Amino acid sequence: MSIYMDRNDDIGAFLPKPDDNLIVCRCEEITKGEIRKAIHEGMRTMTEIRRFLRPGMGLCQGNTCGKIVKDILARELGTRPAVLEDCTARGPARPVEIEVFGNEAGK
Repeated sequence: MSIYMDRNDDIGAFLPKPDDNLIVCRCEEITKGEIRKAIHEGMRTMTEIRRFLRPGMGLCQGNTCGKIVKDILARELGTRPAVLEDCTARGPARPVEIEVFGNEAGK
């Protein structure tokens, strides 16, 4: 079950909180304040936050921060985490130099 959050719905102005400096995503060094600010600027889904700020795209692939980010999103939107859609899981990708592929063919 998921809900649609209209970007025109007013969730109030972004007001800094004392714990906004808390690091939520250690892999990408993203703070709670950055996530909250993104939500108040219009990010309404886990996928949007992931694409905009990159939490869950580091080495842990969201195993450390995913639930925390979802809880922050739900709290800011005034809903329950259970009604928010999770991000699509994808394996990590790394750039590979073309010569690596060339060396593979010569073996």
